[in-house]
Amino acid sequence: MGRFGYTFPAIRGIQAGREYYVSMCPLRLIPRIFLFDEEELVPELRAQRTLNKNRIPEIARYILNNRRDYVFSALTASIDAEVRFEPIGEGDEGTRVGVLHVPMSARFIINDGQHRRAAIDLALKEKPELAHESIAVVFFLDIALERSQQMFADLNRYAVRPSKSIGVLYDHRDEMAKLAKLVVLRSKLFRDVVEMERSTLAVRSRKLFTLSAVYAGTKALLGRTGVGSPEERTEQAITFWDEVGQHFPEWQLVIDRKISAGEVRQGFIHSHAIVLQALGRIGNSLVKAPGNQWKSRLKRLRKLDWSRSNAKDWEGRALIGGRVSKSEHNVVLTANLMKRCLGMDLTPEEQRVEDAFLRGEYESASQPSTLAV
Repeated sequence: MGRFGYTFPAIRGIQAGREYYVSMCPLRLIPRIFLFDEEELVPELRAQRTLNKNRIPEIARYILNNRRDYVFSALTASIDAEVRFEPIGEGDEGTRVGVLHVPMSARFIINDGQHRRAAIDLALKEKPELAHESIAVVFFLDIALERSQQMFADLNRYAVRPSKSIGVLYDHRDEMAKLAKLVVLRSKLFRDVVEMERSTLAVRSRKLFTLSAVYAGTKALLGRTGVGSPEERTEQAITFWDEVGQHFPEWQLVIDRKISAGEVRQGFIHSHAIVLQALGRIGNSLVKAPGNQWKSRLKRLRKLDWSRSNAKDWEGRALIGGRVSKSEHNVVLTANLMKRCLGMDLTPEEQRVEDAFLRGEYESASQPSTLAV
């Protein structure tokens, strides 16, 4: 083993007939022993994917902004070395707990958690006192690192990203998430027709909207830097959405159980997230006008033909090839048509997108989805 090395308090386990070890590692050691120097290698020679450097500052801010309640799951790492486990007791239980001795020459490769490792490094530079906190680490033995690529694939094989709706539902830090949940609970429009967990709706679902769609629409309505207390902003959003609901008769029919939500979603554009976000965009401009003229203006929404079969209005705006599109420029184009119906002026950016659409630049340029369904 040599004279110098690392010692980790550890619990020994067996998985797939191989020993592995669970330990706690001080944060100060994470950047020192878990190196990430494979970015210059071709993919087939790496043990993991390259770092997405845009994610690192975001994760570091999460640590720094939530010093008393941030949570990290365990890192998973492979050790390329002969190690020695020294149990502290006897018998089945006693031999599972002990000290893991790792030689100084060992290589540590992170199989899962490389972005957390980089974010910890960044956070330590701003808050050195984090050095004495710790994170759980699961160590696997992988001589010559032959298994590391397969481990990365296996660890991510069944990972499923939670839906945007349940992310909003369980988020107690995001003020807009808390506000959106209050809007759903208090609004006459949303109270019984919002799916709180899923971000996609089955054909037979009795729900008309998703929580993530309400979140996106309300965020567009109130803007990032809102004026007023959280309660005032909540009431402003409820007032707006309840007023909007008065001008979509199909929504009320669903609320009254006279028509199924699935029929409305299949037949009309207005029950999809793209329209809620577009409504939020125009509402952000409308409610800033003096008086309550915005309420009378909203009545003009009834003039639009919201049926999905109305390709003349919606194809290229809310639809691409007959399917609802959720890219940012489609949200803008959908809002532009509403603004024209309501007699509102377009902003310079909205006009630029509109002009590009009229020139045919967006006809086949559908972008990846960024919104909830």
